[in-house]
Amino acid sequence: MPFCVSVFESIVDALVALVSAAMTLAASLVNPGPGDLPSVRSAPAVALISYDEAQDAADLAARLRDADPRARTIAACELQRLGSASRAAIAALTERLADASPVDANVCGEDRYYWSKDIDAQTTPGEEAAAALVAIGTESLPPLIAAAQAPQWVARRNAVWALGALDDPRGVAPAMRAIADREPPVRRVAAWALGALDADAAVSALIDALGDSDASVRSQVAWALGAIRDPRAVDGLIKALKDQDENVRRQAAWALGAIRDRRASDALAAALKDSSPRVRRQAAWALGVLGR
Repeated sequence: MPFCVSVFESIVDALVALVSAAMTLAASLVNPGPGDLPSVRSAPAVALISYDEAQDAADLAARLRDADPRARTIAACELQRLGSASRAAIAALTERLADASPVDANVCGEDRYYWSKDIDAQTTPGEEAAAALVAIGTESLPPLIAAAQAPQWVARRNAVWALGALDDPRGVAPAMRAIADREPPVRRVAAWALGALDADAAVSALIDALGDSDASVRSQVAWALGAIRDPRAVDGLIKALKDQDENVRRQAAWALGAIRDRRASDALAAALKDSSPRVRRQAAWALGVLGR
């Protein structure tokens, strides 16, 4: 009999311990610890509210119109975390794509979808809105395609980036139109998007864009051609090995190695004498890939 009582007491103690642990866990979820999102909590003017997947996204959509750009950015990041549950905010997020207000890139913490750039630099509500639209999924495609032709170039750039990040073939046509945009930042992101989309149909347009007036665009175009890996780009990339900009030459060397066409061997060997050590190093890598 004492043995049975002892077992019963042990079971009760275990249940009490489990309930206590559950209550502690719940409290920690409601009240984040001091190490959670420190950059956000350091901004006393903005209160970060925890939203679960059942929370109506309309509240966050309203915060996208807040007078404080940090609050707008945080709202966009929270909608990104909600993912497909943020469908109701698609229109508000699309409207926010043109918002270029600079904000500390760490304002939303680390668990977010970063742009393909230096994440230690500043971000904007528009960039985070684009990332939120990507997190929602392909339901965002129609408004993003429309926004790729918006009057504001910032909105066009952010929309084209999102089309590339969504990795849906329907994004190829608007990104191809954007490669001829009048604004260099839009053209640069369009080149990235076409490479990310592996857009074979865009190879000819990208080869032409190797002659773009902006060096950052030419460099991104070279990357895109290397990502697509179409041999038609070899001749244009060989010419790019003599570009006046170091980054373009370096990216062209990488692209030729990625395409793996031995027609580039002699040009890459000549690039081993480039004035830039970064270009020489990339050319050496490419020759190694080609087996030369």
